[in-house]
Amino acid sequence: MAEFRFGFTLGSPRSLDELSEICRSADDHGFDTVTVVDHLGPGRSAPFQALVAAACVSPRLGVGTYVVNNGFWNPGMLAREVVTAVRLTGGRLELGLGIGLIKAEFDAAGIAFHPFDDRRRALLAAIEQIDELITAEGDIERPPLLIGGTGERVLRLAAQRADIVSFAGLHQIGGRPPGSFRLSTAEQARRQVEFVRSAAGARADSLVLNNFVKVVDVTDDRRAAAARLVAQDDDYLQIPDVETALHTPFLLIGTEAEIAEQILDDRRRYGFSSITVQRPHMEVLGPIIGRVRELAATAPSDAVPSPSR
Repeated sequence: MAEFRFGFTLGSPRSLDELSEICRSADDHGFDTVTVVDHLGPGRSAPFQALVAAACVSPRLGVGTYVVNNGFWNPGMLAREVVTAVRLTGGRLELGLGIGLIKAEFDAAGIAFHPFDDRRRALLAAIEQIDELITAEGDIERPPLLIGGTGERVLRLAAQRADIVSFAGLHQIGGRPPGSFRLSTAEQARRQVEFVRSAAGARADSLVLNNFVKVVDVTDDRRAAAARLVAQDDDYLQIPDVETALHTPFLLIGTEAEIAEQILDDRRRYGFSSITVQRPHMEVLGPIIGRVRELAATAPSDAVPSPSR
């Protein structure tokens, strides 16, 4: 089975010292990749500047975007950023691209928020143009490409063009403003993975499948913790019920040992060998990484998933 890799989103450090401390902590915990988001608004970091800085303070960590909001960029300018980042990071860049989901950010910046299919086609056109422009450089290769999503139209594109397919664990809530999401269930995750593998065809076995985990909660009482998450009043992410929270792969809830077992179970169930968490959960997941790798080194590849879930 594929080796595990662990990543986290950097957030928006307010100084180089803060960024350096975050990367040192991630190094100590054994994370593999630090990624930078691409959002607009007060206090947000520019993605490529931040990831180059992260690469400079940590000679080991891979760096990437999770994800570049394609609607904010001209493909030619984006290709220039990618080429520069590849060179300045010594080839450690991983390029994550997305179509853009939060309409309010487009509106606030005065950028047109086009219909979904138009954004999807624009993403494909950007990938092709970036490939052409990087090929023209002659001395570097396009970095590994990550595309994430939940709907079949984006997942098909990811299956056919990406090296890493990231499962966001979110579904847009019908009738709500764009950017209002419901957490995906275990069954939805299973169907999404099956769809991607089918759409990928001969490429299926070469894809890295990434689970973008939303919450890591270390607790002795999984059910009580799940109930608290369900009860939260969150306009961005709604969790429909406790059973969903306990069984979805997109929440990691339990003791450190239980979470480590869940990560292994989820690799067997879904093929998730790559795990990404948001910055607030990096320090929570960090101490569990070593335990996961120890278990993975001794667990048979056909081990039966834990019955605790």
